Amino acid sequence: MKFFAPALFVPDGPPSRSAVRFLKPCLFFILCALPLSGSGCSEDEEDSWQLVWEDDFDGPADSRPSTSNWQFDIGTDWGNAQLEYDTDEIRNVSLDGDGHLRITAREEAYNGRNYTSGRITTADRFEQAYGRFEARIRLPIGQGIWPAFWLLGSDFGRVGWPECGEIDILEYRGQDPRFVHGSVHGPGYSGGGAITGSYDLGTSFADDFHVFAVEWEREQITWLVDGIRYQTMSIASLPPGGRWVFDHPFFIILNVAVGGNYVGNPDASTPFPQTMLIDYVRVYKGRE
Repeated sequence: MKFFAPALFVPDGPPSRSAVRFLKPCLFFILCALPLSGSGCSEDEEDSWQLVWEDDFDGPADSRPSTSNWQFDIGTDWGNAQLEYDTDEIRNVSLDGDGHLRITAREEAYNGRNYTSGRITTADRFEQAYGRFEARIRLPIGQGIWPAFWLLGSDFGRVGWPECGEIDILEYRGQDPRFVHGSVHGPGYSGGGAITGSYDLGTSFADDFHVFAVEWEREQITWLVDGIRYQTMSIASLPPGGRWVFDHPFFIILNVAVGGNYVGNPDASTPFPQTMLIDYVRVYKGRE
């Protein structure tokens, strides 16, 4: 199904934050006035969520993201045969000075690895069970590039994975830039056996920013791209013997992996550096 909106002038590059603040109410009015089903802009839907946490990544260029919101995972592999070493270096994770966070994968020797990148989490800073988790992101591109926006159960350190549960809001293979994937991992359905679905944009996700979200309820999770719902998973989706473990707080992870089981290794066609650009991350809870 195609969605059409009145033409708007869009300048080259990401809009300034002041322009976004000006355009947001205008765009909301335009989209909600359109006689389209599934537009997701009804007043009832707007009123159903309450913002409880956000990071708009405002700050000087080449500064680190807020330490009150994020911490760094420093190291390599993480169990997926990834090739990069994730650092807390500015060249891998920093603000760009225009209201965006940059996570940049680079081809360079570091601590025995041939690539560096970044991985940040809200562990010990922010966690929540249920609600709407969303981020506006421009994705990188290239064989073996593996960016992700995901949630991990906050009891990971006590019960391990996959018992803690994992919700992949966005996973992406850089060699397949039209497609993003949303998955859940838990006991009886993890790794290659995860319950997953995909969304085909029809063009490259590397060309512009898009909003990736989940709406997480007690017994189901729904995935969205730019407000379009493309899959829902529930307790009924689990395989025989699988257990629903999405009933406790999770924390947020943003990272760009290089290589690994999910995407394969980079090759001569993969350009470096590659950057995932994040405009914001926001978390809502349902209004009571």
